[in-house]
Amino acid sequence: MAGIYKAYDIRGIYPTELNEDTARKIGMAMPPVLRAKNIVSGRDMRLSAPSIQNAFIEGATSVGCDILDIGMVSTPMNYFAIGFYKRDGGAQATASHNPGKYIGFKVSREQAIPLSYETGIGDIEKIVTSGKFPPPAKKPGKVEKKNILADYKKHILSFADKIRPMKVVVDTGNGAVGAYFMDVFGDLPLEIIPLFFEPDGTFPNHEANPLKLENMRDLQKAVREHKADLGVAFDGDGDRSACVDENGAIITSDMITALLAREILLKEKGAGILYDLRSSWVVKEEIEKYGGVPYIDRVGHAYMKATMRKHGCALGGELSGHYYWRDNYYADSGEIALVKILNVLSAEKKPLSELIRPLHRYFATGEINFEVADKDGKMRELEQIFRDGKISHLDGVSVEYKDWWFNVRKSNTEPVLRLNLEAKTKEMMEQKKVAVIKAINAPII
Repeated sequence: MAGIYKAYDIRGIYPTELNEDTARKIGMAMPPVLRAKNIVSGRDMRLSAPSIQNAFIEGATSVGCDILDIGMVSTPMNYFAIGFYKRDGGAQATASHNPGKYIGFKVSREQAIPLSYETGIGDIEKIVTSGKFPPPAKKPGKVEKKNILADYKKHILSFADKIRPMKVVVDTGNGAVGAYFMDVFGDLPLEIIPLFFEPDGTFPNHEANPLKLENMRDLQKAVREHKADLGVAFDGDGDRSACVDENGAIITSDMITALLAREILLKEKGAGILYDLRSSWVVKEEIEKYGGVPYIDRVGHAYMKATMRKHGCALGGELSGHYYWRDNYYADSGEIALVKILNVLSAEKKPLSELIRPLHRYFATGEINFEVADKDGKMRELEQIFRDGKISHLDGVSVEYKDWWFNVRKSNTEPVLRLNLEAKTKEMMEQKKVAVIKAINAPII
């Protein structure tokens, strides 16, 4: 069982690493950790998800916790249900964008506040591994099944602002979003071209992970073929999205964050906007240009959401395609991101490529991964080599110079270091990329 309790969620291969017995125990452990009397339970479309969800419900009800069972939903729907119906927490049976053999839980407390390893997942692990569960309740918890779609649709569409007719290609990658996308977006004046809307936990067409370029090819091709205004792809559990413009060109998430920051700041001067430290210099520049307050944070939804709550930020954006919204219980939602992009396109009456072009002021490497056994030692080494730069330890090691910067951070789950680098010219980016790769001196994977 070792290894399924991660920094931000619980996740492992079914049934060898995480099975129904483990799920039942997690269900028994979660209510006492949260001091919860009622919990939202949902699941994605994975083949193992129904039995894993049922086992979790059995465990939670056995210790007296009531369950709001919302069935097969996206993770953002689970977050919404926790906040909207004022429950003490929630557990979504999912493994996000991982391949079909994985399953796990994304767990939250009240108001959809995420549990990280430090704030609850570690405590759940201790109870499960020690076997020190609360005694069975004299009166088991009740299970209420609820279809939340009507309330959820109203919530998502509350972010829409005079959306004009457009043609949009949507690739849900056989994930959870395809099951209800038309129900939510069907009333908008959009011609929607659906790709892989049928939920299927075997992912027969491509992995439901829009961060991998090969998973975006079908979307790019369909946008060009249909002469669409926009293309959007969702990951398996729907909390992340990625966009392509009308030419099928992929737009990185930091550019979308910069674009959406402007949309918010034109209406709400002085709002805080949060971005992760891998994002382009452009994001901070655009926030300041439109009168916002920029905040930078380390990677990971538990950290991003905590910082957003602390400062009351209206928007948070991560390079991984997570977009967080103050008016969505500070939770991430790829669908709200889509609505907001449609708002921008409707107001500006310009193609997306034209709106993004002025934001391409710098040159980034994208994320490069290295296989490194001693991750901490290697980062100390890099800090010495580049000690003439401005150094930060917010997440791994960041070094900033006048004309370029880089960040190297470690994976939570693998012997891997991740490099992101940006420079003011293409030549400098290529030159500095070579220099940092040489300094890391490890196999690229």
